[in-house]
Amino acid sequence: MEQQPSPKTKITLSQAFRCAGSGVIGCVRTQRNMKIHVAAAVAVVVAGLLCRLAPLEWCAVALCIGAVCTLECVNTAVEAAVDLVTEEYHPLAKVAKDCAAGAVLVAAAASVAVGMLVFVPAICRLLGQ
Repeated sequence: MEQQPSPKTKITLSQAFRCAGSGVIGCVRTQRNMKIHVAAAVAVVVAGLLCRLAPLEWCAVALCIGAVCTLECVNTAVEAAVDLVTEEYHPLAKVAKDCAAGAVLVAAAASVAVGMLVFVPAICRLLGQ
């Protein structure tokens, strides 16, 4: 992994983007659930292409994919920060980890609902042709 700049060092915009990209790639490489989310996103994009989604439908799908992947990255960061602070069980550590994981679950459930609203009519249109 690339050496992080000192917190007191001002970083360039390109360094900031490299650090952010490193975080996303690291999350995909190390987190089973992120791999599942990425695989689901690829499947949804393929299905969207096959169903010829309208631009607003693509917006809804893109926002859902972005929300779930973003929250999975945040969940990973919360878990890493909690693990850095304590190795022992603490009820507040459990709350932090459970809430972060719960945020991913809520976004994933909402994404399934949006997916049903987008894809059921799209599939019906496709089959009706």
